[in-house]
Amino acid sequence: MIWSNTTASTTPRRAPNRTLALGLAALVALPLLTAGPAQAKGNFPSPEGATSTASILTYADTVKELEKIETTSRYGVDVFTLAEAGTEIATSEQGRNLYVATVGSGPEDVWVQGRIHGNEPYGAEAILSLLKDLGTNGSPEYQEIREAFTIHFIPMYNPDGSELNIRQTVLWDDALDGPRKDAAGRDVIVDLNRDWVAGKFQARESLAFYEYWTMVDPDYGIDIHHQGLKQQYGTGDDVTLSLGISLAPGGPTLPTLEGGAYDVLTRQMHGYVYEELKGTGFITMDRYQVGGSLEIDIKGGVVSAMMLGLDHRGLNPEGHSNPVVFFETSGNTSDGSLGQKARGKSIQQNILAMRTLLTGLANGEVQQTDPEVWEDIPHAPVTGYSTDYAGTIPVTP
Repeated sequence: MIWSNTTASTTPRRAPNRTLALGLAALVALPLLTAGPAQAKGNFPSPEGATSTASILTYADTVKELEKIETTSRYGVDVFTLAEAGTEIATSEQGRNLYVATVGSGPEDVWVQGRIHGNEPYGAEAILSLLKDLGTNGSPEYQEIREAFTIHFIPMYNPDGSELNIRQTVLWDDALDGPRKDAAGRDVIVDLNRDWVAGKFQARESLAFYEYWTMVDPDYGIDIHHQGLKQQYGTGDDVTLSLGISLAPGGPTLPTLEGGAYDVLTRQMHGYVYEELKGTGFITMDRYQVGGSLEIDIKGGVVSAMMLGLDHRGLNPEGHSNPVVFFETSGNTSDGSLGQKARGKSIQQNILAMRTLLTGLANGEVQQTDPEVWEDIPHAPVTGYSTDYAGTIPVTP
């Protein structure tokens, strides 16, 4: 339970070997805390029947599993709360402890977060499963990741929303021990993924994890989400995994950051994942788009703030920033679109995508990927950029 900060290296570690044998072997393994193997039935997920929230990981389940993983780890998994890390604010709105688990001793830091939206559950389960494997598996692939990186896993960024099975969180009035109310008497709710913005930071979780981010100064980030059901452009196949970047490559913002380095590197990160996993039979990928043909260019998202190097309350005076990508698994618990038969595959595709990306970053193959592969990932022709600062910006010839 001892927390220590790590110093990031500016030189990525490279190794000559690559193998996905471990990842492919894991396709037949059961995801953590599932009752049985997923049953295939056509494409997935399926909206047939409501997803029982009884099968979804609770906050107590998550804490228990983290503690178990730390106890049984062979390779130094360290589980701690943000209170132990020393952040000024260290609990959720309703007073729950906020947990992080680290593994690896490498010079570069990686930030991996899940369940920032409470009704998007499988990020937490995928993170716990990968954390367990990194803590116990002595294979060369896992050893390479542990030697290259110190990984900071946040399985449940939004514990209050997760317990309520809602996307947002509810701001809390400690004096009344109940929800804070607005002028109309309604509960004040906040989307934590839109709260890392100058003048916002309304929720305690946002302040707590932002301060921890400034302690870590990670080199890379991965964010795991869910989306609605969608079909792949050009084929009509059901999409299971969308590859996303919150500041659109080639868009209004990303090419201006770090001399265009993040515009290139984020394309390489997702291009590598796509190339490595496109032959995997149960994963159907595309690029994350909204409104049919729009790329997103949002500055208020947590991972956007990381890439922009947001300085809040003077905690990031050096303007540290890092590239981040996100994975979107189709379906979520609020609209009943997950389908129990999709559960095992949905979790496994997140595990495989994360592990593939970490392996490629560790051995340097991501950095050598042609960034133009980004254009090969199935997507509708881009007509504009959906922003949170200027509406829709059309693509200009």
